[in-house]
Amino acid sequence: MIEVRFHGRGGQGAVTSAELMALAAIDEGQYAQAFPLFGPERRGAPVVAFLRVSPTPIRIRSKVYLPDIVVVLDPTLLDIVDVSAGLKPKGTLIINSAKTIDQVQKDYGFKGRLAVVNAGKIAMEEMNVPITNTTMLGALIRAAGITPLSSMDLPLNKRFGKIAERNKKAMQRAFDETIIKE
Repeated sequence: MIEVRFHGRGGQGAVTSAELMALAAIDEGQYAQAFPLFGPERRGAPVVAFLRVSPTPIRIRSKVYLPDIVVVLDPTLLDIVDVSAGLKPKGTLIINSAKTIDQVQKDYGFKGRLAVVNAGKIAMEEMNVPITNTTMLGALIRAAGITPLSSMDLPLNKRFGKIAERNKKAMQRAFDETIIKE
């Protein structure tokens, strides 16, 4: 089973990211669950969402305490939240940042597998909005290979309708532009 924790801010789409990836995994014949962890937060407040994907039924129903992968949609959270808390020793940290991967590693002291993409820039260029949810899915698929990129087509079409193509372009660019350092 693969367990993922998403960190974002209200309105950025962390919850949507987890849900879309779960739908894609289910379409691929896997079992999946996605759910948020938040209270009365408002737009812009830190939020966390969780995703589990497994080839066998998932019986656990708690939040993800020891993720295999952590996805950070908003780089400002790196200064206020320990996003790597509980990350398994061979886990992957995927960060939206305009900084180089070496600079991110130096500034925050992350050890282990790190993936960085400038999802904010891609989202603005492809969709004209600073919402990085589908963009970061491209980075997640590149770094973790949970599903093929093409498996996101149906969930994106259902969720976004007319604007699904712009989301697909952003996701593809993030997939192509994600830098990974072991």
